[in-house]
Amino acid sequence: MASATEALFAQPLLLLGGAVIAAPIFRKLGLGTVLGYLTAGVIIGPVLNLIGGSGEILAVAELGVVLLLFIIGLELKPSRLWHMRRDIFGLGTSQVMLTGLVLTALVLAVGVVDWRGALVAGFGLALSSTAFALQLLEDYGDMNSRYGQRSFSILLFQDLAIVPLLAMVSILGSPGGEAQQSPFIQVGIAVAAVIGVILAGRYLLTPMFQIIGRTGAREVMIAAALFVVLGSAYLMQVAGLSMAMGAFLAGVMLAESSYRHELEADIEPFRGLLLALFFIAVGLSMELQVIVDNLVLIAIAVPVLMAVKALVIYAICRISGSSRNDAIRIGMLLPQGGEFGFVLFTTAATAGLFSGAQSSLLISIVTLSMALTPLTAKIGQRLLVRETAGDTEEMEEDFEGAGSGVLMIGFSRFGQIAAQILLASGRDVTILDDSPDRVRQAATFGFRIYFGDGTRLDMLRAAGIEKAKIVAVCTHKKEITDKIVDLIRSEYPDVRLFVRAYDRVHSLELRARDVEYELRETFESGLLFGRRTLEGLGATEDEAYEIGEDIRRRDEERLRLQPQEGILAGRELMHKRPVNPEPLIKPKKPIQSVDADQEAPAT
Repeated sequence: MASATEALFAQPLLLLGGAVIAAPIFRKLGLGTVLGYLTAGVIIGPVLNLIGGSGEILAVAELGVVLLLFIIGLELKPSRLWHMRRDIFGLGTSQVMLTGLVLTALVLAVGVVDWRGALVAGFGLALSSTAFALQLLEDYGDMNSRYGQRSFSILLFQDLAIVPLLAMVSILGSPGGEAQQSPFIQVGIAVAAVIGVILAGRYLLTPMFQIIGRTGAREVMIAAALFVVLGSAYLMQVAGLSMAMGAFLAGVMLAESSYRHELEADIEPFRGLLLALFFIAVGLSMELQVIVDNLVLIAIAVPVLMAVKALVIYAICRISGSSRNDAIRIGMLLPQGGEFGFVLFTTAATAGLFSGAQSSLLISIVTLSMALTPLTAKIGQRLLVRETAGDTEEMEEDFEGAGSGVLMIGFSRFGQIAAQILLASGRDVTILDDSPDRVRQAATFGFRIYFGDGTRLDMLRAAGIEKAKIVAVCTHKKEITDKIVDLIRSEYPDVRLFVRAYDRVHSLELRARDVEYELRETFESGLLFGRRTLEGLGATEDEAYEIGEDIRRRDEERLRLQPQEGILAGRELMHKRPVNPEPLIKPKKPIQSVDADQEAPAT
């Protein structure tokens, strides 16, 4: 009994200790936590033999992948998933078919198995690791990027492809293999299971969480969340699909539920811990003896597999419209074998298509390719080319939920500060920006931000300009700002316009366009900086404030006196020394004054 109790505590302690030690070290080295977990698993298992029975640990740890897909499903509303259908069924189908055929031809050329085994091996190796790819996307913060969404679409189709691939194994298998169901029955059961999960999610899950929520028992809500995830995953596994697919569908069905954020918070700790355990278990399952016995073959097969997959994926992504950099990122993210390869190759060995040794060899190749994935992703980052103006990253234009009292166009530093004030007062702000990086970063902080070009009328309408009481134009390029202002003035003349001005001359031009309010981007910060500097020289806070307010008043008077119909007069100020205002406090030396945000003339 004592030994059993010791084993019960020893294994979790070793696994948790390996994760705690390896993850920070590898993150500090810039190699990512995934490679750290893998290394910890290899050291604990095959190297030191401290833990055996990696298969059982891997079976439990796969729940981390299940929970990961559930959380991703919570972030994808059905309408968004429908919007991705072309990438899922177009790009995904192309990747599986082309990669599978190329790899089948290579396996046949080696001659270790017949055409039936080569077909299963080729298409099994065409599948990529959902767990590794999605974890790397999360580490990089690129899950919502264009290339992240296309990568996810390919992985999602691969999860669907496991059903016909398992059916193919049952058709090709020898009569001496284990009895299999008719492939038509398998497909029918799978379709019925998908429909069942969708109907349950649509009509049962939300009412169930409403009833549980009224109890106020948080532990019951956590138990219910785990029940839904594991129940849907088990149903899909029984139907012949992947557990991850069931959890993903359950998440999508709850994406529009008011309990979505609470469910995500409840599941997240379990997801992170079990996913780390999954990567450690992959390291535990590596068979070093098989690798040693076939060292030359594996040393050739692994890089060939990854190179072929990366090149095929790069090609189909470029053909389907991805930029060069996105195609490189996707190709270097998905070159590895996947978890489903373990299932497919084991089933094929049972059906008589492989020998046990051949199945172990293929599984070793898949495992090593997984272990190398973080490194290939790093290499992919170094292969990126500098993007030109015509080759910038694009995102899907999705305006679901847009429309509020304030429409802000442009979300650089100026707009971010202004938006915080509005949001702190309880006002809703819809933000439109054409930088994918800014959109992704702002979305992670909860801003209602959408990707789109503010110079296009259709984008403004989609972003809800007709509902806006005020349009705040905070773009930082003068010509873009003018274009947006002119467009809004011509199409929506009654809209109140608050605009960020580039400089003094631009302020005059905007006033000529009849904007309600404009502010030069450096004016207020320059006044404050000058006041603080004056205080540092010995002036009191009140004295500095009065001088600053006097400068503000005089600047506004000059703007009003300057004829707005003759903007050229404003440009002439750039080349003239302005009149000094009368200081409130007599300085020891005369100080020259210039109009705010204009350069002083050369002396």
